[in-house]
Amino acid sequence: MFEPKPSDLTGIDYEQDLALWYDRQIALLRARRFDELDVENLIQELEYFVGKDRRELASRLRVLLMHLLKCQLQPQRVSRSWLGTIAEQRAGIEALLEDSPSLGPGLMQVANKMYPKAVHAATIETRIASSAFPAANPYTREQLLDADFVP
Repeated sequence: MFEPKPSDLTGIDYEQDLALWYDRQIALLRARRFDELDVENLIQELEYFVGKDRRELASRLRVLLMHLLKCQLQPQRVSRSWLGTIAEQRAGIEALLEDSPSLGPGLMQVANKMYPKAVHAATIETRIASSAFPAANPYTREQLLDADFVP
């Protein structure tokens, strides 16, 4: 694997080539040339990546909740596609929690926040009135993460 020296990457601008900018920041860190780091943009990138996992968790929970609700309210229409989506979202959530265990304690808070969005999406797909759905998230953490649970 090619590992450039910081001197090989001089003049790399954050706005021009992000991949090369990353390579330069990594090379500078390895060389312990901290005074040459692009600190402001480095902070911005780290903040983005921290938020990225949280956004992915929220998105996966919204899709999972929507499909669980569809299964609950339309059991006669449960399909392999719905079950596959449920399994895929759970696997993605599990991978996120393995990589970032600190997301685990807030999982139900995120699920509860995403629940109204899941209901909205489910009403569009099923054409069932939102009043037919539970007013609050009816699923426990254990149910959300249980590979065998389908309402």
